[in-house]
Amino acid sequence: MMQAGGISRAAEELHLTQPAVSIQLKNFQDQFEIPLIEVINKKVFITDFGKEIAAAAEKILDEVYAIDFKMHAYKGQLTGKLKISIVSTGKYIAPFFIADFMKLHPAVELLMDVTNKAQVVASLEKNEVDFSLVSVLPDMSIEKVELMQNKLFVVGNNEQKFRKKEYNKSIFEQIPLIYREPGSGTRHVMEKYIEKGKLPVNKKMELTSNEAVKQAVIAGLGYSIMPLIGIKNELLNGQLQIIPVKGFPIKSTWYLIWLAGKKHSPAAAAYLRYIKKEKHNIIHDKFDWFEKF
Repeated sequence: MMQAGGISRAAEELHLTQPAVSIQLKNFQDQFEIPLIEVINKKVFITDFGKEIAAAAEKILDEVYAIDFKMHAYKGQLTGKLKISIVSTGKYIAPFFIADFMKLHPAVELLMDVTNKAQVVASLEKNEVDFSLVSVLPDMSIEKVELMQNKLFVVGNNEQKFRKKEYNKSIFEQIPLIYREPGSGTRHVMEKYIEKGKLPVNKKMELTSNEAVKQAVIAGLGYSIMPLIGIKNELLNGQLQIIPVKGFPIKSTWYLIWLAGKKHSPAAAAYLRYIKKEKHNIIHDKFDWFEKF
């Protein structure tokens, strides 16, 4: 909780409810006669004693982790933590680029944070992660490996039929667009393309995740410009359709990036070697459908 900055944030990071964290905190407090926290004006503060206990607990956990590391090292197994931050639409491809590596190295612990582009870049800039998966390269000193192509199409549900082989940009006067939130990589690519092409768009609403946008489009609340990677099933089952607009799809690239000059841990270095060697096989085996659109 001290690292997270509060009970609510700690609950989010632990993937638990706030009441569950509060109960565990109370149970932990029952072990001590001196308060670990105090509440002032509805804000939670950690006492000096609480900070000492937190520091001691962290040392114990570090020792446990070191022992586990040594045990696996003696057994000749790769171990350690692999920390990756991923933009939200990257969750549709990232597991396929990670799964077999984790099977090869079961002693490696994966920490994967899925969030928007702004938060991904922030975690990379603070050196909190080994790698980030992005489709828009940040303006900072990085190194990268190109993974695969990203395509964004104009999409809608199937309530209206679009019978022309291709529509020009005037179609945007008729179809209200649903946007992702500021800080999203999809939003960045979408706005840049709209500005460059001077498209006459009608912004309908703004939503905070790719899934939310997708469900809104399916429900008929509007249209959007969405990455193909996240709408495969909906296209195949007829919930969504691609509207053929001149100039689309917008093409970009998925990259695995890291800070320039970063000294990788053994687990991170092994993963980077794996990606460089296996990426083409992964694309061929898992994303052969991608080229059909």
